[in-house]
Amino acid sequence: MKGKRTLPEKKDRGSLFIVSAPSGAGKTTLCKKVLSALPYLKFSVSYTTRQPRKGEVNDREYTFIRRDEFTRMAKKGDFIEWAEIHGELYGTSKKRIEELLAAGNDVLLDIDVQGASQVRKKSREGVYIFILPPSLGELRTRLEKRMTDSQANIKKRLKTALSEIKEYTAYDYVIMNDILNDAVRVLEAIIIARRASIKK
Repeated sequence: MKGKRTLPEKKDRGSLFIVSAPSGAGKTTLCKKVLSALPYLKFSVSYTTRQPRKGEVNDREYTFIRRDEFTRMAKKGDFIEWAEIHGELYGTSKKRIEELLAAGNDVLLDIDVQGASQVRKKSREGVYIFILPPSLGELRTRLEKRMTDSQANIKKRLKTALSEIKEYTAYDYVIMNDILNDAVRVLEAIIIARRASIKK
């Protein structure tokens, strides 16, 4: 049928896609659009100790928990990766990822470069994708438009962004998120190509 895309069928075991980017590069928006467009693609909901932002729902964007509870889970080894970012703790549940992959779903994991490095050391699975902003000036503008951070926090995030961007060479793919729809198509293409690949 004209205009209808033919996608590879669901597999017995899914693939893990690790997406990293500096804060404000637009990876969350990018991931949401791809998640709504592709079947059998699930988002790995991370745990965090930070407070929910306006519009965020528990167990949708993040699972929001107390610091002592997070620390207890980390000591038990419940996380495949975890890190402290801007004073808050973030972690990815090993159990959640394994259940989704075993059910045949591809999993989209939205984590920073620290977390991606930990996953790389602990698992042979994974396609690593780095999202770049068009420029640091544009990154600053996006952070200011969010109106969720003070100027001091924005300055801190930009400093962190500089060090994170240097890590892009450790990834399999790099996407420049200048025009959102173009970036969405590139990320979709990476996922679809992986599904069609005979080398997993």
